[in-house]
Amino acid sequence: MLYPPHIVLDDQKDSRFVDYSIGLFPEVPTKNAVKKQLKKGALLLNGNIAKSGDWVQKGDRIDYQEVDGHIPKEYWLDVPVIYEDDHCVIVNKPSGIVVSGNLHRTLTNALIGKFSSNQVDAYKWVRPIHRLDAATSGLVLFAKTRIFHRYASDLFRNREVDKSYVAIVQGEWIKEHIISMEVDGKEAVSVIAPLRVVKSLRNKHLTLLKLIPKTGRTHQLRIHCANSGFPIVGDKVYGVEGEVMKHKGLFLCAYQLKFKSLEEKLIHVEIPIPKKFDTLLASEQRRWEARN
Repeated sequence: MLYPPHIVLDDQKDSRFVDYSIGLFPEVPTKNAVKKQLKKGALLLNGNIAKSGDWVQKGDRIDYQEVDGHIPKEYWLDVPVIYEDDHCVIVNKPSGIVVSGNLHRTLTNALIGKFSSNQVDAYKWVRPIHRLDAATSGLVLFAKTRIFHRYASDLFRNREVDKSYVAIVQGEWIKEHIISMEVDGKEAVSVIAPLRVVKSLRNKHLTLLKLIPKTGRTHQLRIHCANSGFPIVGDKVYGVEGEVMKHKGLFLCAYQLKFKSLEEKLIHVEIPIPKKFDTLLASEQRRWEARN
């Protein structure tokens, strides 16, 4: 599990790491738990593996990192690799599969044993930096190394990663909008613009949208579209009951990812819009024309 770093804000006098760290993360609720995590090398002080007797000072950064243990059971799934270097890999996630979790059928399990790194801090298997809903397809960034995991997590936390999605929604979306609408009581901002509109017998119109989330709330884009009166086609959670197309999945895809590497190199990855999007739009247009 990945947690935000803890920054020591107050002046500390005679504070040893083993005492100060109690309760900072769910895995270290007691002093004994801190000692166990220290032995595993799971606690970092200013980017270095911490020691029990380290002194803690104002401004120090404390991180909790997952430590390789038993390698999860591999799940066979053909996952397209879009970009790879010695620190990270970007894959195209199919819809209908979760990124990670306690299940065997996850994207992470599907990548077990497929990648390696020459870096000294390399993981035994890649770890996801961010997540997509199970129903959403598209680009997911994985870390090969611990240093990249911390670096990229900070990029996402500081909103220094550009992500773009495409979706098909019910209705005719006329022009670009900036939507600022809270999700779960937290600020959520999305930029949404139409790319293509077709006629539809079922919905009068369908619109292909480009969506850029400026924040990263759970289900943000799905909620923003639905609450604006334009639910994403195939959305069983936020769509209108009776209007969700069955057996076609959710028409939402993360198709573009842009960020700077550890070496300050711009990494810009883009995949084509899924074929099922074009197929649906063309089919709806043909059906409308046949009736008119």
